[in-house]
Amino acid sequence: MRLSQSFGKTLREAPAEAELASHQLLLRANFIRPAGAGIYTFMPLGYRVIRKIWQILAEEMDAIGGQEMWMPNLHPAALWQATGRWGQVDVLFKLKGSGDRDYALSATHEEIVVDLALRDIESYRDLPKMVYHISKKFRDEPRPRGGLIRLREFIMKDAYTLDRDEAALDEYYPSMIQAYFNVFNRCGVPTVAINADVGAMGGKTSQEFTVPHPQGEDVFIACDNCGYAANVEAAEFVREGDKPAQLAELVKVQTPNCKTIADVAAFVGVPTSQTIKAVFYWWRPRYEEKPGEGRLVFALVRGDLNIVDTKLVNALGGGFVRAATEAEIQSIGAVPGYASGIGLTPATGDMNSPGVMIVADESLEYGGNYVVGANEEPYHYTGANVGRDFTVSRMADIAEAGTGHKCPVCGGRIEAKKAIEVGHCFKLGTRYSAAVDATYLDDNGQKQLVYMGSYGIGLDRLMAVVVELHHDDDGIVWPDSVAPYQVHLVHIGKAGDGTKEQAEALYAELTAAGVEVLYDDRDGLGAGVKFTDADLMGIPWRVTLSARSLKGGGVEVKRRSESERQVVAVEELKALLKS
Repeated sequence: MRLSQSFGKTLREAPAEAELASHQLLLRANFIRPAGAGIYTFMPLGYRVIRKIWQILAEEMDAIGGQEMWMPNLHPAALWQATGRWGQVDVLFKLKGSGDRDYALSATHEEIVVDLALRDIESYRDLPKMVYHISKKFRDEPRPRGGLIRLREFIMKDAYTLDRDEAALDEYYPSMIQAYFNVFNRCGVPTVAINADVGAMGGKTSQEFTVPHPQGEDVFIACDNCGYAANVEAAEFVREGDKPAQLAELVKVQTPNCKTIADVAAFVGVPTSQTIKAVFYWWRPRYEEKPGEGRLVFALVRGDLNIVDTKLVNALGGGFVRAATEAEIQSIGAVPGYASGIGLTPATGDMNSPGVMIVADESLEYGGNYVVGANEEPYHYTGANVGRDFTVSRMADIAEAGTGHKCPVCGGRIEAKKAIEVGHCFKLGTRYSAAVDATYLDDNGQKQLVYMGSYGIGLDRLMAVVVELHHDDDGIVWPDSVAPYQVHLVHIGKAGDGTKEQAEALYAELTAAGVEVLYDDRDGLGAGVKFTDADLMGIPWRVTLSARSLKGGGVEVKRRSESERQVVAVEELKALLKS
């Protein structure tokens, strides 16, 4: 491609709102342009990078038996209603068609695949199958950020497996995990595979592929001693602490102007681990709130810990939570800032049982004689103990693992690290097939549910992470495998000195030899401008043809990732590039 004919221009400065290096550099180097919040156009250079990533993904999926296909981005609501996710996926774009028909834009494609299984899988002879496609996805993200990191419209590689049973799914799963490592390694992005929460996808288990990054939006927990790693939403840890040898008397004390855990602990003179933090939520079964649905949930955790909303939702059996309002809290007789389980009647059954749904973290079992709210302002109780002074509806793991906590596997110490998620693999099991009765006849003629797996990689996000890991102060440094072109040919010369004709001939020769060349043939620009643009765009090899280089014996060759330059005879250039 000739730069004189390219669409768009490089920018000397990135917009102020671009915080991540990848966002800044992809904008400046003319790889992407914003169309709206979380919506981007891929310029010609950017689209070539996407196509390189696309090819790597296709090769790795084909290598493990994948069949590429093309699935629709407009989904009839009936497919999502059949699986129960129409009212559960909070980022689903919904729209009305003619005849008042409801549709959704594709946030993911489990509904399409299970509908295909329902129609086309009849017997055990039709299994196993692995299909994939690379297509657009649409999610109504409330806070798109980081350029290509979190988008409302993006490109996703989705793969889906259909198996006879759980054992077959488990047997195939490691091959997909390895294929993911292959993809990321080929793109120059080393990853860490961690255990993760299944979220709205559902299913049995999932593994998330992450890249440690100081500005990442995800947090994962890692143990350097044994290798245990998990997303903070699913990470486990060992609670530490002992029950007191003797239970203290329950005493009400006045605690003026003490509404935070730190304030209360300091005023009473105890560590925060001897307090109980009370957090109120409103739980609902679906994302959209409907009158009469949902209930108040009272969550308790030891004062030195925090609650993970995802863990709480899982403990409640699914659904969604939001922060409760003061009116909702007061409706059960609790006082915001001074609340506890003392004096409240806990629910004893499911989410429809009477009483207050009190969910406590397991950490409450590792201590005692706690300082808790008195449900009266401005008072707290000292000497409070679970079981004697108040009871809970259920005890569960709802606390956040953090740096310094004990590893659940080896007992070593874990560390919290920020990261960017680049891929996710799910063992869905029968979550979707059971919802629509997608079955097959086994070799005994008996109906069995199809077992599914789902595996996703976002191409846009992966492109951004490549840049996050491969750049310097001057611009992008593309790995060879995903670079838009392999050679950035730069012509420097004056009209009539013969260099332009030789540069044109070299461009034609390299292109004919199958070398991907970006040719800076722009007239009227100095070497400084052209070299600055070359560094910014990050093509692996820069080849400069000028009167000076020709006088030195050929063309000047420089690797983008290195500072060394060398002059190579034109007839030796192709061999050098191939080597």
